[in-house]
Amino acid sequence: MSDRVSITIDNGIADVRLTRADKRNALDSEMFRAIAAAGERLKTQAGVRCVVLSGEGKSFCAGLDMGSMNQLAGAPPANGEEQTNAGDINDGSITHLAQQICWVWQELPMPVISAVHGHALGGGIQLALGTDIRFVHPETKMSVRETYWGLVPDMTGTFMLGKLLRPDIAKELTFTARVFSGAEAHEMGLVTHLTETPYDDAMALAAEIAGISPSAVRASKQLINNMAVDGAAEQFAEERRLIKTQIGTPNQIESVMASFENRSPEFVDA
Repeated sequence: MSDRVSITIDNGIADVRLTRADKRNALDSEMFRAIAAAGERLKTQAGVRCVVLSGEGKSFCAGLDMGSMNQLAGAPPANGEEQTNAGDINDGSITHLAQQICWVWQELPMPVISAVHGHALGGGIQLALGTDIRFVHPETKMSVRETYWGLVPDMTGTFMLGKLLRPDIAKELTFTARVFSGAEAHEMGLVTHLTETPYDDAMALAAEIAGISPSAVRASKQLINNMAVDGAAEQFAEERRLIKTQIGTPNQIESVMASFENRSPEFVDA
């Protein structure tokens, strides 16, 4: 495995951890590839009945890393690296790489539980929303952060927010990009369980699920997802289309530059 993600399998539970703790598990190109690869591996991994996804260190995932943010402001990629969310979609896929790191957990036949603490911002919150069940620390800082950077949520977030929240609440969170707590997220319905010990509680639930007939559990996930994922492909295509209309525009670049320069942005009306 990559040094960005580790997988340990024991007693039917795959313990998947983001291991870029020094960067609060922020998403760079290698992290994107490693998360997607971990999910793909687990699709056919023998003996796995439940998955727990967590982040090592102080945060679950702080979103896109600053190197990628520099690219969004017009700076060239470091060391010739391509932009993280660029690239063609593989044949037969409904997602590009940035979307797939969130959606792959829905494609897994077994349940996936996330344990969230510290930060879950932008891509981080979308990664958590891609799991089946979420345990979140009440003081976790969460945000649908993309509009702050002049972008739109493009990692399956609009689809999942639309499934979990009333439209007005989803709109407010997205329009303002404000940071809110895990406790508030629980009140909204984004969080399954609020707990001071998200990882321990996620592992305990995983153990409980691992003690149930795995074929029945997998069939149940399939049945529920048959209803829950209706319209996903079309929405993901719209995410990809609309973010391309934002990247590199004057307002998008101004969003990033104003943040880096610690000043109020000066936007051009649409």
